[in-house]
Amino acid sequence: MAPKKLKDMLNMAISREIQVSIQYMWQHVRATGIESLEVTDRLKKIAITEMKHAEAIAERLDYLGGEPTTEPAPIEVGKTLSQMIDLDIKAEEEAIALYRDIIKLAMKEEDFTTKKLFEGILADEEEHHNEFQVFKGR
Repeated sequence: MAPKKLKDMLNMAISREIQVSIQYMWQHVRATGIESLEVTDRLKKIAITEMKHAEAIAERLDYLGGEPTTEPAPIEVGKTLSQMIDLDIKAEEEAIALYRDIIKLAMKEEDFTTKKLFEGILADEEEHHNEFQVFKGR
């Protein structure tokens, strides 16, 4: 079975995915102003994607003999759309760094399924990061 460090990192990933799924959904609900109209729809869709990530990671962790967490990382919604997007950019950057580390460890452990799972999730997170950067530029 997987080493404890990898299982711990997968739980960190689950925690983050739960966090951002809630964070983005609340931002979808709370964002106001004309400039938020385009952003809120996308926030809702990204929130759903993040929840699917949490589920996929939890399934993998369960298979590896770990106990998936139900606790989100700290949720920061923000007050203005600009604050929200800044928080989202930061959250995506942190996820990207963690997922790259998970991929490296999975490769070292020859856990090709976890590596493949996180390569797909990493691609999604990089896309989300790019979208938030574009929103920030408006």
